[in-house]
Amino acid sequence: MKTPVYDFVRRYTEQNGSRLHMPGHKGIGPLGCEALDITEIAGADSLYEADGILAESERNAAALFGTARTFYSAGGSSQCVKAMLLLAMKKTGRRTILAARNVHKSFVHAAALLDLSPRWLWPRGPCELLRCEVSEAQLEQALSDCETPPAAVYLTSPDYLGNLQPIDRLAEICHRHGVLLLVDNAHGAYLHFLDRPCHPIDLGADLCCDSAHKTLPVLTGGAYLHLSRQADFGPDEEIRQALALFGSTSPSYLILESLDLCNRYLDESYPAALAETVGRVAALKKQLAAQGWSVLPGEPLKITLCTADSGLSGRAVAQRLRSAGVECEYADPDYLVLMVSPQNPPGDFARLLTALPHCPGPVGPGAQRFVLSPPAQVLSVRRALLSPSISLPAAQAVGRICADPTVSCPPAVPVAVSGERISAGAAAVFAHYGIETVSVIKE
Repeated sequence: MKTPVYDFVRRYTEQNGSRLHMPGHKGIGPLGCEALDITEIAGADSLYEADGILAESERNAAALFGTARTFYSAGGSSQCVKAMLLLAMKKTGRRTILAARNVHKSFVHAAALLDLSPRWLWPRGPCELLRCEVSEAQLEQALSDCETPPAAVYLTSPDYLGNLQPIDRLAEICHRHGVLLLVDNAHGAYLHFLDRPCHPIDLGADLCCDSAHKTLPVLTGGAYLHLSRQADFGPDEEIRQALALFGSTSPSYLILESLDLCNRYLDESYPAALAETVGRVAALKKQLAAQGWSVLPGEPLKITLCTADSGLSGRAVAQRLRSAGVECEYADPDYLVLMVSPQNPPGDFARLLTALPHCPGPVGPGAQRFVLSPPAQVLSVRRALLSPSISLPAAQAVGRICADPTVSCPPAVPVAVSGERISAGAAAVFAHYGIETVSVIKE
């Protein structure tokens, strides 16, 4: 597997020429990586008009992931989420998106920028904010109830706890209704490289974004926008324009080089390393369960403990781990989330087992669940998010119109989305997740 971007930059660095161009550090600086940090000089290509080494590297990535086309982002999946929604809107001419409620903030921001109208697929019954499973019957009913088909169905899978949506079955329903399926796969770039691939594009999604940096050895901000073979979204130029609308005109070449180098790793040693790590994580989950911890099922590189099942706060367990030199991905009153990759050495697994004591087992009340009734949408997302706003103590925000979306952590079910009136039932949710202030429309 060639690495044209990295090879070009390395050759340029070895020439030791005079850098009479941006950036201002001129290849010299305290970080030690400045020599590899360049701009769009001759031969380096340009991300949003790529026809040289960057385009070649993206074609390599598409071949590895089995997509029709793959495009790089140096602005994370947030940039790709916005581009996906724009492409769906332009392809269909429609502005309604049928979305599972557990969206990342970037989805709400895109809805404001593009003046989209989300129609939410809500969790059924009492729910937790970090999950929003969508059943086949629920999606079938929601699409059948639409007088006009939405521009797309939008799902987040895996979610923050590691739950995976049944993408293959949901994709079949979408396509039977003539609707596109978009998937925020920020936490699952590695899923294509499992022994049984289960990446959203493998399972029938039309558009998908991956945060490469979350699970692959890529610098923070590196992401992919994947296009399937079954849906035509126009020429490369239109895809790049959609990405450029939401990205910096100075994308980091360090990030692009890391995406380029990752191609070689994915092509060579990664599948074997991934299989070995998946086995280690599975064994570790069994050991933790044997020690009495409530271990949730889900994606194979995420270890999620429901600490509330044992009457413990996830935040308290996280602090215990931190004092032992183990930093978790996320903790709240109910859960502790740990993310693993093949880059974790065996010592990390041993340290975790040492840091986590034997647990008394399921003797606690379990994760807190809430009944969230769909609030009244008073203003459009765009108008609310772009209106003057103030920050209020959460208890005083009841009855006011939400300005900035309120979530416990992204991606999660927002307690309130821009333009919705904040209900009295939201106060208990705010208190449970430690949300102290809420952004509301200024009256």
